[in-house]
Amino acid sequence: MRRSRPLRAIIFDAGNTLVRMNYGAIAEQLRARGHRVSFAAVEEAELRARVRLDVHLGPGARTDSGTMERASTESRTTHGRYLRYILEPLGITGEPEIEEIARWRRGYNLPVGLWNVADPGAEAALRRVKGAGLVAGVISNSNGSVRSILEATGLAAHLDFIIDSAVVGVEKPDPRIFRIALAEAGVAPDEAVYVGDLYSVDVLGARSAEMAAVLLDPRGFWGERDCPLAPDLAAAVRLGLDARRPAGRTSGL
Repeated sequence: MRRSRPLRAIIFDAGNTLVRMNYGAIAEQLRARGHRVSFAAVEEAELRARVRLDVHLGPGARTDSGTMERASTESRTTHGRYLRYILEPLGITGEPEIEEIARWRRGYNLPVGLWNVADPGAEAALRRVKGAGLVAGVISNSNGSVRSILEATGLAAHLDFIIDSAVVGVEKPDPRIFRIALAEAGVAPDEAVYVGDLYSVDVLGARSAEMAAVLLDPRGFWGERDCPLAPDLAAAVRLGLDARRPAGRTSGL
């Protein structure tokens, strides 16, 4: 996408973008239950699970019963499906065991849950955005706890605003939540780039608000997509900064 005006803001997702799932806590719990799994195995299973989950989250998605209905990212159904998609590649498929692990997950570290580890590149990425004179913000589908997570990880200090779906009453991919963020940033849609980890929620959601978007793809599991892909936050920010010049001077986003 060629920009008609210079970039003025880079806006990020929180969970699985600026903040990682606590793979270590999951691996520890599974090992305590007798499953021989490593941190690396849990991480790879989760990265693959995102792609598998995505088909349930976009416009026209089908429920398990076959009806057309996009699933909320914050619903118990979505969280349960996501956990199942993580556990299956790890060899955990028995229903009683999956339910016990789901019960543990629902009670873990409330109200924050498992997304409580800053991505190793998050602070540097945010510093680069701010150092370039751009607005840095967050739009997150959350349960009202995303601000506390970002404060606890030290990332909130590098952000100009934080939009939590539970607070504003609308969640991605609805374009209204992106427009709320654009208003907070004081920029037009073609002056901002969104960075997230889910194609249907983050990329299509941003596009519905006429914003460009970058999809995080650490291992190449998303395959060919009609959007820029970045292996990490540093690369995502570089893509955004490369697009800061008006059309005709860079192919950018």
